[in-house]
Amino acid sequence: MRHVLVTGGSSGIGLAVADLLLERGDRVCLVARGEEGLAEAVRTLSRGMQARAERILAAPADVTDGEALSRAVAHAASRFGTVDVLVASAGIVEPARFLEQDPATFDRQISVNLTGVANSARSVLPGMREKGGGRVLIVSSGAGLIGIPGYSAYCASKFALRGLAAALRAEMAPAGISVSICFPPDTLTPQFERELPLRPPEAQALIGRVRPREAAIVARAIVAGMDRGRREIHFGLALRLLGYFGPFAASYLDRRSGAPPRRG
Repeated sequence: MRHVLVTGGSSGIGLAVADLLLERGDRVCLVARGEEGLAEAVRTLSRGMQARAERILAAPADVTDGEALSRAVAHAASRFGTVDVLVASAGIVEPARFLEQDPATFDRQISVNLTGVANSARSVLPGMREKGGGRVLIVSSGAGLIGIPGYSAYCASKFALRGLAAALRAEMAPAGISVSICFPPDTLTPQFERELPLRPPEAQALIGRVRPREAAIVARAIVAGMDRGRREIHFGLALRLLGYFGPFAASYLDRRSGAPPRRG
């Protein structure tokens, strides 16, 4: 029975992944900032079954606070043992054109989406290394494959996660720890509902033609990719092609956005 720690586990993709892993018999620790949201997530995942509830632990912590996160992981380990799998799903998005967004909002997205993942990995990797193995799954975004107007902070943070995953994979492989990253499309989550009214028209024209997916469907693809040991998990042909040929799409997007042609 594995111990899986899911950041951002109180809603959205994190909650859906936790549900699938509980169904398999894993023990799951949910990490999120809000205690009320965590309590509701535990009730949802328990489904009124005591045996299932005993395999769920809620640990309130902000992923941007490394010390608080380490305390949450230590608490979880005291209950369920060393973390075997980390699903780093915590993230935020607040769309706005770069010059119209205040620096604090920009910085907050970088802090949660990038530094928060690094803090999460830092809190579990020593235990995994001592145990002799483990798995890390980082949730990036389709916006980590392509630049989107109005999403400068979000794209920057999600692009950076690909480099973080590659570096961690190289460092952790000798210890038997695998590192995967996934790039979900728009997904029907509470965060998506908050994001959509803030999305600039040019962003909607670029990415709004694709129907958002249910969180449960995205979660199944993530878990299946983890089972297969995939380093990168993509969703659909378009995002898979972006994953492999993203740089070649830049000139097309420049034309769509009205940017001047590239020279050299």
